[in-house]
Amino acid sequence: MIAEPFLKDPNFLRTVVFLCEHEAEGTVGFVLNKLYEKKLGDLMSDFDDTSIPVYVGGPVQMDSIHFLHEYPDLISGGQEVMPGVYWGGNFETLSILIKTNSIDLNKVRFFIGYSGWSAGQLENELQYKSWLTVSATRKIVFHPKSGEIWKESLRLLGGEYEMMINFPIDPQLN
Repeated sequence: MIAEPFLKDPNFLRTVVFLCEHEAEGTVGFVLNKLYEKKLGDLMSDFDDTSIPVYVGGPVQMDSIHFLHEYPDLISGGQEVMPGVYWGGNFETLSILIKTNSIDLNKVRFFIGYSGWSAGQLENELQYKSWLTVSATRKIVFHPKSGEIWKESLRLLGGEYEMMINFPIDPQLN
């Protein structure tokens, strides 16, 4: 989901949210383009000698760490969200793979917290056009430049949406 250009919620201003679960009880996803000020090593003692970036997954449970990855054969227990992209799995195995430099860290993304909507809440936001929807791509989920994800997502929609890239955050200040 791509936040429309004038969405004022500071948690989702110009963000792209990758939805991992959408069921009758609610929806869970992760903001892909909002870097957290601390690195994984600052948050977890197992990684204190690393500078792996962490993203703000959303405002819910900011005391939890989640991850997406492209390693189903190496990290068991992950849930396939889309072809080739997995949510979670055996964290101990992931830790060993990172410490032994056995995986490409560009194919793993860590999040603190998550974005969550209760039953019907997201549908209501979609009805009010707070979000644009597009099918996710691995290129967007693991994009190396978080500052480009929102713009790149709008480019993928093309046409009139591509023009939104240059819209000011607050048109009254223009």
